[in-house]
Amino acid sequence: MDAQTLIACWELGRRRHPLDRALLLYAAAEPEADPEALADRTIGERNAALLGLRSALFGDALKSCVDCPECAERLEFELSAGALMAGARDDPPPASHVDVGGRRARLPTTRDLARIVDEPDASSAARKLLGHLLVADASDTRVPADEFANALDTADPRMDFSLALACPACAHRWSASLDVPAFLWQELDVRVRRLLRLRAAW
Repeated sequence: MDAQTLIACWELGRRRHPLDRALLLYAAAEPEADPEALADRTIGERNAALLGLRSALFGDALKSCVDCPECAERLEFELSAGALMAGARDDPPPASHVDVGGRRARLPTTRDLARIVDEPDASSAARKLLGHLLVADASDTRVPADEFANALDTADPRMDFSLALACPACAHRWSASLDVPAFLWQELDVRVRRLLRLRAAW
């Protein structure tokens, strides 16, 4: 993606919902694919493609920061896109299904996430998502949320890159998820705004 393509992508996505931005970036990562079909690919496939695009645009190192939830100390750290993918080499099952509490469910897609964006809280969103994903007995969603999440993570580790963090100030330890599309979009936003400032200076 040259500078003009980056700016065009940014213009298309800057006022869109984050899920739409994720699909816009996914289409840029896989220009030969049908953009409409990308919404029905699994979240793990999408994340893998976006990490590949991110490495091509900005290199392997992902620099980030987060505030400690205990003492608010700012923690800066660096990740490797290659290392993240190396830790999640297992491909999803060929049929993209997983067993959840004795029931068979699909792995979620971006289209599935779009169906739950208006849910008022995480628990109701998880129940509604499970209802969409269950292949049989869709009316029965009495599967514990943690069991559901663990089954999905086991089926495709690329779906949720969980980071183990430790605060150097208070020694608090916690885990956080890397939102791949949001991270990539933030970097693209910074790069494009810099390009636009340079253009204005010319």
